Amino acid sequence: MTANHDPHTDGHKTRDGYGRYARTIEQARRDAHAAELRAEGRTYQQIADELGIEKSGAIYAVRRAVRDACAGPGQDLINLEVQRLEAMYDQVLDILQTDHPVVSHGQIIRDDTGAPLTDVEMKLKAVDRALRTRESFRKLLGLDAPSRVSVEAEQLGREIGRLLDAATTGEDDGDDTDS
Repeated sequence: MTANHDPHTDGHKTRDGYGRYARTIEQARRDAHAAELRAEGRTYQQIADELGIEKSGAIYAVRRAVRDACAGPGQDLINLEVQRLEAMYDQVLDILQTDHPVVSHGQIIRDDTGAPLTDVEMKLKAVDRALRTRESFRKLLGLDAPSRVSVEAEQLGREIGRLLDAATTGEDDGDDTDS
């Protein structure tokens, strides 16, 4: 096996201008074909045999095709949510930059000179909202460092995925089967 050989693909990987691995158009087409074969009811092993790759490569090809199919609408949704969060953030900044008078029993409270007292509680609430909005941005865009996940949680996730796949396709694609 060469240094760039990947058993999940048809052989060699290409790199983009930044040194990262990038799929070629042909690999994307192969992934789409793998998904079409899967939709026809073929097992991963049958797909692998037809495409001349390993079973794990067929599984990853179908997953990449599904991810690619969802990427456009998914990005549109993310863009819409970003616009909404930006609008909320702008409103919070407007509130933060405005002085709000202290009100008690429907009356504005004033200092000894007659000037209204500033309600700092409103500014603190706006700061809290600004922080929560920024946190939503980070979560939406995946900017925070990933959380540590236990091995048990990863295994549980794989098992749930296997069970869901088996339930939707009617076959069990566990690691020790030939499907």
